[in-house]
This record gives sequence, structure tokens and C-alpha cells, in this order.
Amino acid sequence: MSTPVRASDTPFAVDVEEGKKYSWCSCGESQKQPFCDGSHKGSEFSPVRYTATESKKAFFCGCKQTASQPMCDGSHKKS
Repeated sequence: MSTPVRASDTPFAVDVEEGKKYSWCSCGESQKQPFCDGSHKGSEFSPVRYTATESKKAFFCGCKQTASQPMCDGSHKKS
């Protein structure tokens, strides 16, 4: 697999906690979207690490086409 699977047509809104680390799924195969569950193993994909700088609602990319991984940049509207 060299192209990620589109997991969602919209971003995943997640309440993140300041200082907590998250692992965003870049392959789209995880059953725990938007986070990694190891489904990428054996592929060229790896999770993208994100550390929350403040407690807030964050919008993680669901289409896996964002240029600003792991955050949504609106790419799902273009494809």
C-alpha cells in the first residue's frame, strides 16, 4: 500500500489535553481513527506524533491528504 486509505470525509474533532502525546494514523487503516492502532505494520506508513501544546478541541485529518499532518487543512473539500 503506497496511498493512504481515506478514513473519513471530514476531520475528527478530538478534545486534546495539554502535554499529552498522540499518534495520528497516516495509513487510514486503523480501527481507532484518527489514532494509530498498528495497522500500518509491514507498509511504508508510520504514525505521526502530535503533542498538544494546550487543552482544546483539535481537528485531526480524516481524508489523510492534508499537507499539515496530522491536522486538517481542508484537503477533504478538494478531493
